[in-house]
Amino acid sequence: MSSFPDLGPHGPLYLLIAGVVAVMILARRVPLFGRLLSFAVTAGAIVLVTLLVAERAQFDPMFAKVAQRFSLGGQRIVGKEMRVPMASDGHFWVRVKLGDVERRMLVDSGATVTAISTDTAQQAGIEPNSNLVPVVMQTANGSVAAQTAIAPEVRIGNVVARDLPVVVSPAFGDMNVLGMNFLSRLKSWRVEDGVLILQPHHPQET
Repeated sequence: MSSFPDLGPHGPLYLLIAGVVAVMILARRVPLFGRLLSFAVTAGAIVLVTLLVAERAQFDPMFAKVAQRFSLGGQRIVGKEMRVPMASDGHFWVRVKLGDVERRMLVDSGATVTAISTDTAQQAGIEPNSNLVPVVMQTANGSVAAQTAIAPEVRIGNVVARDLPVVVSPAFGDMNVLGMNFLSRLKSWRVEDGVLILQPHHPQET
């Protein structure tokens, strides 16, 4: 049985910070060599922390906020375009605002319509239509019954779509997908060198 305490999912970051602090304390006792060692360790730690935050931001809300604050990795506006680098899982993920609610959504050009979870719809105040017959969606896990709705505003940085038709279902779990009905509203979209580039007709202020 391990005698080390469980530091949780952020354990590696805590250990890295503790190691840097320990080295810097020890380095102060050795004048010249200590300064060089301290500089090298600090520079290396900054690089490692930057890479760690950029990578974990794709999956962890805490890191996502840090990455967004310092513009580390993830989506960014370049000129009039929104650029989204491919994630390590081979997909494109974007931070989307549905009204006042922000969600991480998968961009899927193979999906005809944008799909959101029931929880996301409730949090964003999106009311599904009371259809007598639900829409049947074909997903990787089989057929799923869903309700239709209208999202008043869907925003990705400077890209905005208003009154966007969506489908809502508890079967989606916590997965939210941005489909072709959103992409088709853009002036253009393309993938270049592992980067998804979205160009709106009328870029909006962020």
